[in-house]
Order: sequence, then structure tokens, then C-alpha cells
Amino acid sequence: MVNEIFAETKTAMQKAIEALQHELATLRTGRASTNLLDSLRVEYYGSQVPINQVANVGAPEPRLLVIQPWDKSVIPEIEKAIQASHLGLTPNNDGEIIRLSIPELTEERRLELVKVTRSKGEDTRVSIRNARRDANDLLKDAQKEGELPEDDARRGQDQVQELTDEFVTKVEDVLKRKEAEIMEV
Repeated sequence: MVNEIFAETKTAMQKAIEALQHELATLRTGRASTNLLDSLRVEYYGSQVPINQVANVGAPEPRLLVIQPWDKSVIPEIEKAIQASHLGLTPNNDGEIIRLSIPELTEERRLELVKVTRSKGEDTRVSIRNARRDANDLLKDAQKEGELPEDDARRGQDQVQELTDEFVTKVEDVLKRKEAEIMEV
């Protein structure tokens, strides 16, 4: 019983870390990354599809993204999606491919991105603490029902706390790496 609760809790916490990493990958740093465009959706034959399903996206240079659509008729839709996004990038197309120049980030913008990063990190920590609370509630309920001795419930809560501490440390590591990447000039 304790092992099942522990495994479910670990899975929930791992998913929270993965979600944080995915969200942080879409944050713009001073460097070109194809992950910037992961959240973009393009109107294609009446439906919204991810940009990587209508084009090849590459980063041939540190400050340049290149989007090469398989169907040239979708270029205006890709440009609309980029302009409507929160990325602040201006697309240039030559009829074949779209180029996105990634400008240098100002110090002010870097600090804003660090704040956004920390906010996302705090959301992840809350998610991890919620998983801990749920696990502890399950352990307490099992103890009240008589399915679990008090000692086992206490040991289970201690294990869950250790797991929580481990995952909060992982969040801190992910945030430090991303903040260093953002502040790198």
C-alpha cells in the first residue's frame, strides 16, 4: 500500500518537473532554439496544427531560426501565427522559407524572463507540495481505515517528505540552469 502511494506520488512529481522543463524551453533566451516555436499553432486546411507538422524548423546559426514549409501556400498563415504570438519576432520570407532573426535581449527583458522563470518554478513547487499533501492524506486515510499500522503510515510520510525535498531540489537546479542561460550575454 505504502509503495503504491509512493510510486504514484513520485510519478506526479516527475510529471511536474517535465512540465516545467517543457514550459521553460519555450521561453526565449538570447539564443535561437526551435523550442521557441513549439507552442505555435498554424491554420492549415481549416484546423490548428503545430508548426512542426507543416514545416521543417531549424536553427542554422545562434541568432537565426529557419522555417521551411512543405506547402508554400501556408507561409502567410505561419507568419500570422508568429506575429500573433508573444515572441516579439518579425518573420522575413523569400517565398520559399521564413527567417526569424533572434535579437539580443536587453538587460531589462532578461530580468523579466528571470521573474517569469521563477514564477513557473514556484507553480511547479506548489504542484509538488500538492502531490505530497495527497499522498499524506491517502496514508492517513489508510491508517484510519485500519489498513495500515501507525508506524508504517509515519514511515510513509517521512519517505514522501524526502521525495518532496528531492524534487524541490530538482526544481531549483532546473531554474538555476535556465536563469544562467537567460542572463548569459
